[in-house]
Amino acid sequence: MKTSHNKTLLFPGSFDPFTIGHQWIVDRALTFADKVIIAIGINENKKRTFSVEETEASLKTLYQDSDRVEVITYTGLTIDVVKEVGANAIVRGVRSTIDFEYEKAIADTNRELSGVETILLFTHPTLSHISSSMVRELLHFGRDISGYLPRP
Repeated sequence: MKTSHNKTLLFPGSFDPFTIGHQWIVDRALTFADKVIIAIGINENKKRTFSVEETEASLKTLYQDSDRVEVITYTGLTIDVVKEVGANAIVRGVRSTIDFEYEKAIADTNRELSGVETILLFTHPTLSHISSSMVRELLHFGRDISGYLPRP
């Protein structure tokens, strides 16, 4: 279904790994935006479970049938990437009210300093417990994580 909102949103992060909760945010954002650009932040000092290349390939496979989702990598400031790709706003996932307060403070600062708007979306209640940190911990202990990862 094609929307007519003429809106492109940037969904930034390191996605280590990309969990089903993040997929729900992207899918929800597509209900009111024409396009979502998933931007994988590259930080050489960040410890990752999956390489940037593996994460990028997984995301491209997940959204291979969608012409409304683009996957890119970036270094530097997210607010600069928003302008470079022509996005209207940043979209961020929120898992709890504590997350909301933190993300709202960042959103307010971004808007004041750069004029970039941020849309905060709560993840689905049944997915709110799923985080990249939890998935990394399960992997560390050799547990099955398939139920936490998105499916095409």
